[in-house]
Amino acid sequence: MSTEALIALVCAWFVLVMNGPLWAAVRAGDGSLRVLLSLGVAVFALHALLFGLLCWGRLARPLLALLLVVTASAHWYMTRYAVVFDAEMIRNVLNTDMAESRELLSVRLILHIVLLGVLPAVLVLLTRPVRRTWRRALLVRGGFVLAMALLAGGALGASSQGVFTLVRRDPALRYKITPANYIVSLVNALKPSKKAGGPVVPVGTDARRPPEALARKPRLLVLVVGETVRGDHWGLNGYARQTTPELAARDAVNFPDTTACGTSTEVSLPCMFSPFGRERYDRDSIRNHESVLDVAARAGVRVLWRDNQSGCKGTCVRVSSHTMGPADAPALCSGGRCFDEILLAGLQREFDAAQGDALVVLHMLGNHGPNYFERYPPRFERWQPVCKTAELSRCSKQQIVNAYDNAILYTDAVLGQLVDLLAAQSGRDTAMLYVSDHGESLGEYGLYLHGAPYSIAPRAQLHVPMTLWMSPGFVADEGLDLACLRQAAKQPASHDALFSTVLGVFDVRTSVYRRDRDLLAGCRGR
Repeated sequence: MSTEALIALVCAWFVLVMNGPLWAAVRAGDGSLRVLLSLGVAVFALHALLFGLLCWGRLARPLLALLLVVTASAHWYMTRYAVVFDAEMIRNVLNTDMAESRELLSVRLILHIVLLGVLPAVLVLLTRPVRRTWRRALLVRGGFVLAMALLAGGALGASSQGVFTLVRRDPALRYKITPANYIVSLVNALKPSKKAGGPVVPVGTDARRPPEALARKPRLLVLVVGETVRGDHWGLNGYARQTTPELAARDAVNFPDTTACGTSTEVSLPCMFSPFGRERYDRDSIRNHESVLDVAARAGVRVLWRDNQSGCKGTCVRVSSHTMGPADAPALCSGGRCFDEILLAGLQREFDAAQGDALVVLHMLGNHGPNYFERYPPRFERWQPVCKTAELSRCSKQQIVNAYDNAILYTDAVLGQLVDLLAAQSGRDTAMLYVSDHGESLGEYGLYLHGAPYSIAPRAQLHVPMTLWMSPGFVADEGLDLACLRQAAKQPASHDALFSTVLGVFDVRTSVYRRDRDLLAGCRGR
């Protein structure tokens, strides 16, 4: 069989078998048979054109076989979780650790990949290529590429108005064209940054603390970065279920209308610690500039990062950090994962070791999906029945929500323990600020998990909880008007406030501090 015929067959397989989400979106958005057929022919021809340019010689069949297997994997996540494969999602995939990958594996996934990817790939590899002279091969391939270009142009021209109206109406449609979606996104994700390769750009080089800040009682701020907790399931935000009884009992200040900087840890974590935030979001600039951790450390604040997740995404590389594991508390760990209580193991020793002002960041595993049921000890399974599989589409909405809410209940319990630990500190003023990195879709609109492109992301992935607890000494020393702060907390907030709020807590004076972004600034009496 000629390579051109093989390319055509593989592309037909992609169009007919691997693009179900695309055709479902087309039917929902337009419904006309003409547009559906035109787009189908165009998708076939454009893929054939692309592979006709890429697949040559002895590498043609292995490359097509690889595409079949990878596309079968992509098809699984698109159909089961409505995953959108843009550049950020590809970066998430490339930065997924083994523990995360292991949780996503299932027998059904493997069968899916074998039947729809591996078996067709084996058939491709078993075909015997037609031998041609290089001139003849070049001529045939040139004719094939030209024919596919004309076919694509003709198909799009036949229903151009309907197709382009459909694309304008649904901006996410282009991310559903498989395998072009992940191929193009992979190229964009791997594209080297124009700003990469140089030294990290310093931020707040003028950072200092005035003499009165050095003379006052030392301050300890524990900043807890939650994982995948959506704001509308946070008890303090008025959720029907009280998922945050411990925080409610400790008189925390809650910020009910908080927006995340991104829909994934890969985006949100660097962004929320940067001076750029979502307001001036630029991925390369954020990753090539120092964060608020660097500024605080430069001003003399002791900074420590403790991680129970997949790392700090480059945010903590210039400060002291520790990844928690079985060696810290064996009873809290199994299967490569640890419950978030491990973040409190040995924390008092860290507090004792800190002299003067200190900032401790705790990065939680939180509600990391899809295995919400594995994020909490059995005693926290208050709401039942729960979804106990990574294949969320096999569970009812209520089972998913029950497991998800149980995980939040456990997070609240850990935060309650942390607040009690901070309240017991003597000789320093203490505070805890909790904020989740992004939210989560639990089946709304057919979406699961997170990572949707920011421009089209549902509120469930962007609305996050943020809660602040302060010791009486901290409130008094800051001169805070709590009634003012509780009223101000009702206003919209975002991750963009984190940078200046942290600097404000430690009285750091620097040109990059923005008073309008400091959550406490408007209610300070001093």
